[in-house]
Amino acid sequence: MELLGFSASQVHPLASLAEAGTFLAGNAAARFVWADFPIEEVSAAPESWRESMRQLTGAPILDLHLVDATNTAHPSYFDTTHAYDMVIFRKLTFETSRAIAEAAGSAPPATEAAPKPRRHPPGFLPALARIDTQPVTFFVFDNVLVTVRPGPSRTVDQVRQRLLELCQEPRPQAASRANGQAPLLHGVRPPSRPEDLMLRLLNAMVDRYLDLRAPLTRQLDRWQRALLNARRGFSSWEGLLDARIQLRKLEHLSEEQRDALQEFRDSVLDNRLSADPTEPADKAPGRDEMLLVRINDLMEHIQRVLAHARRLEDSIESAVQIHFSAVAHRTNRTMRTLTLITALFMPLTLITGIFGMNFERMPWLREPDGFWWSLGLMGAVVVVLGAVWALGRQLER
Repeated sequence: MELLGFSASQVHPLASLAEAGTFLAGNAAARFVWADFPIEEVSAAPESWRESMRQLTGAPILDLHLVDATNTAHPSYFDTTHAYDMVIFRKLTFETSRAIAEAAGSAPPATEAAPKPRRHPPGFLPALARIDTQPVTFFVFDNVLVTVRPGPSRTVDQVRQRLLELCQEPRPQAASRANGQAPLLHGVRPPSRPEDLMLRLLNAMVDRYLDLRAPLTRQLDRWQRALLNARRGFSSWEGLLDARIQLRKLEHLSEEQRDALQEFRDSVLDNRLSADPTEPADKAPGRDEMLLVRINDLMEHIQRVLAHARRLEDSIESAVQIHFSAVAHRTNRTMRTLTLITALFMPLTLITGIFGMNFERMPWLREPDGFWWSLGLMGAVVVVLGAVWALGRQLER
């Protein structure tokens, strides 16, 4: 379990749920708390965990949502209640993220939690071998963001570390002071509400999918060149089929993510339309403008992943079609050459057949130079046929 408290200008590490409750209740500058849980902790005692969340947030998590949060096969999904929103988003697993970094040459050093990467033969891109994903569940309350995730997460850990590093100590700026605004923190403003932090996490997760583009494109370019190589036959059909399967999987994942975010966006718009005009300014519909901008930007990133997966899939199909077209063209050229050779030798076979007949009296049979005259005749036939084909450009087609 990891807990962070967010105030107007700082990020505070918290040690326990009791301290998190005290932070929200006793700190006037407190905005919200982020509670991050591994799925094993939730699955071990779901009722106890739900009760602790009820004490922290003031609202219970529904039974079906608790089951969804502990289901590692759940697709990307959105649902809402009167007390909270639930977003399930499938992210790349730790091993797949490491494989991407390894393929890009930027893998972090191995630790006890992250074992040393396996050695692969040259030209093999592990990011293409298998795209594994796992769900991260977000429970978005008014002042608490709860995340439930299975196993280690490179993305979540990096976002948490970045928040701690960039937002731990404020650095006020003159312009911010003059305008009476909250100071910028090392160029990064801390999230002001749970939805803002959730979208930052989702954006980091989608960026991992965008990182897939380089190794996928690189490997498919190699396969395309191999498919069109006339000197060597292409033998990686199984790998090409696996790549197409993974691209289809990536396409379906992106569509589910886009649909979930679209429903979340619709929910935000519905809340704006039904907002009470007498609410305070900090809760007015105008505060959702930046949130909608972030959602639209995130959906655009997902759309880019989806479009790239479709382009790569089309590239694979085009390369395979070009490969078979090239094979058919080479086969046609071979058959044409064999046809020309056959056509060339047919009159020669006719001449040798005639002179091989067992008649008693035949022209040139008893002539001393008959053999050479027959060879000259066959040579003349070859020259005449070759000249006719050359004039008709049959040899250049």
